This record gives sequence, C-alpha cells and structure tokens, in this order.
Amino acid sequence: MKYILHTTRLKVREFVPDDAPFIVDLVNTPGWIENIGDRNIHTHEDATRYIHNGPMRSYVLHGFGLWLVEKRDDNTPLGMCGILKREYLNEPDIGFAFLPQYHGQGFAFEVASETINYAKDKLDIPVMSAITLAKNKSSIKLLEKLGLSFKKIVHVADTKEDLLLFSND
Repeated sequence: MKYILHTTRLKVREFVPDDAPFIVDLVNTPGWIENIGDRNIHTHEDATRYIHNGPMRSYVLHGFGLWLVEKRDDNTPLGMCGILKREYLNEPDIGFAFLPQYHGQGFAFEVASETINYAKDKLDIPVMSAITLAKNKSSIKLLEKLGLSFKKIVHVADTKEDLLLFSND
C-alpha cells in the first residue's frame, strides 16, 4: 500500500480496487446522498469502476486524488480525503467524506489539515479551494476551521445546485 501521510490517529493511502466494498458503503450513506449526490454506485463492480475512473485516474493525471483514510492502529477505513482538480475551478480543491459513525470525533479536521499541508509542502499547491452546498453547515464549519473563507457562489453547469466556493488565498 502506498501511504501518503500519517497523523496522530490516522493514515492515508491511495485507493485500490479491493476498497470497492468500502466505497459502496460510503457513497450510499444519507450524508453522502444529501450533500454530494447519488453517484449510482450500488455494486462491487460500480465501485471498482469508480475507483479506476476517479481516484486512480487522478493519481496518474495529477499526482493526487481522493485517498482512503484509515485508523492508524487497526487499518479500519473511516472515510476519504484528498485533492481534486475540477475543470470548473481555478485551483485544486480539498474533498472529504466519512462514514456517519466517525462524525464529530475530529477525524475530518485532523486529516484535512494535514492534507492541506501536504498539498502546500509536497505538491507545491499554495492555494487550496473547497466547494460545498450552502445547507451543509458542518462542512462549512470545518472549512472555516481549516482557514478557508467564502469567496463566491459557483454554478456548475451539469447540476441544479449552486455551490459555495471557499479558498485559503
């Protein structure tokens, strides 16, 4: 396994096809569906395709992507965090999502802050953006705690939602 970074309680690695069962669980949680959207990933095959066409493709194209977040002591997968490069944003953006049983324990802040440091120090990405729905109050709170501030509303052509753009510039 290729580990990207470690924190006090967590370790972060690239996704591999064997992570498909975890992806099916994560992307079908109520929080994911409500705040990110239904990605129609319901089977092992769907999840494997998502891993290949999403994170693994991004590793090759950009040298970064979404990564699996595991507990450091027992390798339990908790969620994902990483860096995305979207065509409609000027800078890369940070993304994160965790299984509901791991919300409210500081895991997202712990890994997201280290991801931002990694982007700056190792990938030479000085400005990090993030996008979220206006109704996603917990994500907004976390982005502000990470030092990102609201910049503008972004309308994404292929969705019906306007997104809030945050940045640390």
